[in-house]
Amino acid sequence: MSSFFCVSALAQALPEPVLTALSRAQVPAEAVAMLVMAADGRAAPRLSHLADQPMNPASVMKLLTTTAALDLLGPAYTWRTPVWVDGPVVDGALQGNVVIQGQGDPKLVLEKLWLLLRRLQGLGIRTIDGDIVLDNSAFEVPATDAAEFDGEPLRPYNAAPDALLINYKSVVMTFTPDPSASSARVQFDPPLWGVQLQSSVPLSQGKSANNGACGDYRARLKADFSNAERIRFNGSYPAGCGEKVWPIAYFEPASYNARAIEGLWRSMGGQLKGSVRSGTAPGVPATFEITSPTLAEVIRDVNKFSNNVMAQQIFLTLGRAASPDSALPASPESARDALRQWWQRRISATDVPSIDNGSGLSRHNRISARQLGQLLQLAYASPTMPELMSSLPLVGVDGTLKRSLASSASAHLKTGSLKEVTALAGYVHAASGRPYILVAMVNHPNAAATRPALDALIDWAVRDNQAQ
Repeated sequence: MSSFFCVSALAQALPEPVLTALSRAQVPAEAVAMLVMAADGRAAPRLSHLADQPMNPASVMKLLTTTAALDLLGPAYTWRTPVWVDGPVVDGALQGNVVIQGQGDPKLVLEKLWLLLRRLQGLGIRTIDGDIVLDNSAFEVPATDAAEFDGEPLRPYNAAPDALLINYKSVVMTFTPDPSASSARVQFDPPLWGVQLQSSVPLSQGKSANNGACGDYRARLKADFSNAERIRFNGSYPAGCGEKVWPIAYFEPASYNARAIEGLWRSMGGQLKGSVRSGTAPGVPATFEITSPTLAEVIRDVNKFSNNVMAQQIFLTLGRAASPDSALPASPESARDALRQWWQRRISATDVPSIDNGSGLSRHNRISARQLGQLLQLAYASPTMPELMSSLPLVGVDGTLKRSLASSASAHLKTGSLKEVTALAGYVHAASGRPYILVAMVNHPNAAATRPALDALIDWAVRDNQAQ
């Protein structure tokens, strides 16, 4: 059990600039929990307001997932995607199947898939006489409705985790104006097999289309994603927008892997006589494997850009790592158990947060500012502290805090945002040179309007060498 400093339950007065900003946002102090304390926990908190109140932290919950992962898996941990070539290659034709087994890689993006297929071609394979067999049995994830959480099924952040997660189950559309043809070229990555993809869209006509105005180009396109076998645009593209990139989650995620792999394989000149189907990997050593970036690199994407599906991949990996000899697939239940047990061993045997999933994209997670403070103290004292801190957005510089108006480069903080939830947690680099832990959570219908209050709290925490 942790021996970290226990924060007093007595609420302290919030700094005047914070109170003023909360008043402007019409958010009462009772809807806010805040904590500012020394990173080493050796002094009483500078600020403790409702620090024991369990609250929804939104994506700040990723701090628990990534801190536990660094501790349990290590920063050099990598995911492997083994590939079997099951049969002889004769005159460029594989007389058998290719088997690809997913083991949870959070970053099996399009470039990595291309390299995987390129490795097959390097073995002399141009035609696969059999099938491409996909094994994603390492994770058991209940079927979900992508629209269930917020009614936005095409937002990539709503993609469900998968042991074989290819390119976040998303399609990236690039629009490039060609004034000479009065149209914009449309490139789709990856090219999805069996899906009609519109290669161009008319440019908007009229003066406003060419005077630099862009506006809501997505609405102007009048995209129709309702048919899994066709992506169509019924509108036009404003020439003044220049080149734009629009990622969407594919409308039919269950068929995405098969369509993406076959589409890319054929675009590379490969032939497939069979089909892409689900199956089981053989129990023999793989022909080759593709390796992910290290965990330390992966959590930079997770925390700086608040990538939900990558966080859930790590979350499920913790469930799998907790029972490495088990033949059972990892599940949300086993991942929750792994995180709870880690918390009980490393922080508190009795005071455990309510954990739903590893990303914070949930209405059921609950954690207090004091608990987050304990987590951040543990991380600060850890040998992997530099990896965690460098994964957090730097205020006013990058990630989800690039547009923050607080003192630039003054803090590394994870952000969280849901409807009626706004949160921050991480480390502040004060003017005195001392490091502090800062936690702030707002659960209120006007939470989105409290960004200025959180910026004011960061500035207040930075100015520890002034009378406050």
